[in-house]
Amino acid sequence: MLGFAVLLLLLVAGVGWTLFMRRRQAQRSHSLRNLLDLADRLETDLKTCRSGLQQAHAVMSLNPDLPAASEQDARHAIDGGLRALLQQRLWIRDRSAQASQHELDEAAASMRGTRDRLQPLLQALTQAQSDLNSAMREHIRRESDT
Repeated sequence: MLGFAVLLLLLVAGVGWTLFMRRRQAQRSHSLRNLLDLADRLETDLKTCRSGLQQAHAVMSLNPDLPAASEQDARHAIDGGLRALLQQRLWIRDRSAQASQHELDEAAASMRGTRDRLQPLLQALTQAQSDLNSAMREHIRRESDT
């Protein structure tokens, strides 16, 4: 009877350990998928920002009356963001398998923070692009009236 109780206890402990490990593995898999998804979204945001800046600078270069913006500084900032993202992707590729859950969570939080800081800039860029387009249309209309 004592042997049966010990065997039952070992069986329950084994099942508990297996369930714990499966849950932990599922959480890591979810964290990695989330991390890769965040990296993809951040890359899309940065590329959208770069495209918007290129369009804005192209429009501004057509009108010498508009103040010159520092296209080079903006390009460097976006390129720096993309380089940092590449470093993050390399970390995911090379180190995520050995990373603790805490490190995975920190990496995801960092990417979310970057995206959160980038969103108002993207919105401002969209608004500036719209304002710039309106100004260019007005400029063209005035020139055609004269």
